[in-house]
This record gives sequence, C-alpha cells and structure tokens, in this order.
Amino acid sequence: MNLARWQQDFRDWLTVASNDASHRLVHGSTTGLDIYQNNYRAQLMSVLEASYPQVLARLGAVLFRDAAINHIDRHPPHAWTLDVYGENFEDTLRSLLPHNPDVHELAWVEWSLAQSFVAADADDVSNDDLASVDWETAELQLAPSLHLRRVTTNVEAIWSALYDDTEVPESEMLDASGGLITWRQGTSCRLRQTDATEYAALQSLHEDAHFASLCDVLVEHLGEDAGIARAGELLANWISAGIVIGIESHH
Repeated sequence: MNLARWQQDFRDWLTVASNDASHRLVHGSTTGLDIYQNNYRAQLMSVLEASYPQVLARLGAVLFRDAAINHIDRHPPHAWTLDVYGENFEDTLRSLLPHNPDVHELAWVEWSLAQSFVAADADDVSNDDLASVDWETAELQLAPSLHLRRVTTNVEAIWSALYDDTEVPESEMLDASGGLITWRQGTSCRLRQTDATEYAALQSLHEDAHFASLCDVLVEHLGEDAGIARAGELLANWISAGIVIGIESHH
C-alpha cells in the first residue's frame, strides 16, 4: 500500500469508520484504530461545545450531544483550522429540529458573534469625513464585522438571558419578522434586533452602497418625507455604533 492510499484509508476510518479501510490498515483487532477515532471525535465534540455554549445550555447535554454526533458523522473537517469547523452546525440543527427556529437562530447568533470578533479592524467616521461628503454620490462602507439575517423568534432575548445567566424566556414567534445584526465595535461584539425596515435598508447596502439608493429604498417603504428622515436617522445611528465605517463621495 502506498502512502497516499494509506492516508486516505486512515482518513476514511477516522471520519466514517469504514470497515473496508480498517481491513486494509490492520489485520484483526482494530483496538489501536479505535483509540485514534475516539480522540478524533472527542476533539470535534469539544470544538462544537466551545463554539456553541448557549445552544448547549438551551438544548441540554444529551440533545446537544446527539446533534453534535450527527454533525460529526456528516461533516468531517474541511479546512486547515478547526476554528471554522462549526460554521454549518446551524444546518444540522435545522435538519434535526425543523420546528425549532429559535434554536437555528440561536446557532446563527453564536457563530456570527464569533466571526464578528475575528473580523478585520475598522476606523470610525470622523466629523471631518462628514463635512466634505457629497451626498448625491456618497457611498457607505459597512464594517467588515457586520453580519445580518432575518429573524422570526425572540432569540435576541433568549441569547441575552443565556449569556447573562438569568431566567430564559419561552420561545415565541415575533408578531412581525425583522432582522438580527452582529458586529464588533472596538473590542466588543454587539447583537441587536432590528425592525423590518432597518433590515431591508442594511440588505440594500450590500447590493448598492450609495446613500441616494438607500434613501430610495426607504422612500419606497415609508413615503418621501418619512423615508428621507429615517435614512438620516439610521445613518447617524450606524456611524455612532460603528456599523458604517466609511463614506466616499465623488465630486
């Protein structure tokens, strides 16, 4: 057996416990291989527990362990670092618990906060920057740490209670769907629930970063006067929070 085939067989044994691979690797007892496989699976379990402590607290150890085992069986590591191993754990939870959107959204919150923490640093917008802006051509630059998604449950309240170790509210569907955003301001990661209008506004900036286009989106949602006023209000809030970190205009 050449080295490449031996390595492939060893990988197959670790990830899916392939009987064919084990027969080629050893003749007889697989005790030695079992040790490697147990260590491999225990390490991946530890990675998921460290990545999703609030999901673990929400589900309990037994249900979380079952979900983690399912994930490990279906998703072997695919990158050079285990830091990214849990990136699609939300998909596993959705397939196992299709009627628990609060759990799916809680997993998103945990993963997105972690990704916001390791995102690139960004400078704040200064008063001098604002003084020279041509708003007709201005383009807004969003923080590289910003993540957003639509939300349907009170997961923001659930996550906050779990994080603060206070009484966790029952899961509830929102009267109207909105958005969740995570980002990093300085060294602190933030989580905030938005209304549907702000969520649509942030989404629109991913497609067209012009402030004028943002105004058009809000005018479409709210009418001309209210839309323009909301655009100015949101921009001020986003700059203050470190969500908008740059404004470029072409004179």
